[in-house]
Amino acid sequence: MPLTKADKSKQPAQHSFSGFSQTDFDVFAIPGLEARMEKLIEHIRPKLHELGELLSPVLSELCGEEIYPHVAKHARRTINPPNDTWVAFAPNKRGYKAHPHFQIGLFGSHLFVQFAIIYEAANKAVFAEHALQQLSDIMTHIPPHFIWSGNHMVPEGTPQGQLGEDGLRSLLARLKSVKASEALCGIHIDRHDPLLKDGSAFLETAVATFRQVLPLYRMAF
Repeated sequence: MPLTKADKSKQPAQHSFSGFSQTDFDVFAIPGLEARMEKLIEHIRPKLHELGELLSPVLSELCGEEIYPHVAKHARRTINPPNDTWVAFAPNKRGYKAHPHFQIGLFGSHLFVQFAIIYEAANKAVFAEHALQQLSDIMTHIPPHFIWSGNHMVPEGTPQGQLGEDGLRSLLARLKSVKASEALCGIHIDRHDPLLKDGSAFLETAVATFRQVLPLYRMAF
């Protein structure tokens, strides 16, 4: 979707991001917690911090409230190395898990840019109820290639066009009634996609994606 003049005003103030390399994705093939975390901290975490600094002002303007970046620390892990990592953007300075938020992150296979409301969010049922009431609007506004998932810990998801209205209704109904349920919606970019090497183009894609899922974020309140 082409950006309008107003949308372009919500782009990052500078386009200095270097993008992602195959080395970043290769980190998730490194065996062992300590070895993987060492390379994750070296190769990926600085880029996530940079994205946090570049995009939190843009999201603050889009959302009409202060949005803060939170880079995953994986501090609770003692044995199993992380299969993904991310920067989350939420309207709370102390944390993001209890709030509807936005994410940019990597699995070994792809990068994701998405809206997320995970199992710890206090207002999951509010979002689910509003989303169910506006299901036809979601099906119209969210592009069919956008991926929905009910579990942030797995890399797979289902395109909305394949999920269909009945499938999305089922996902949202589960979100409303099951404590451990989640809902995530956004794009997956294959690790080999040339877009990821172009920092400026990637930033534009990320902002366009956040703009596309912004109505979902607003349904959570």
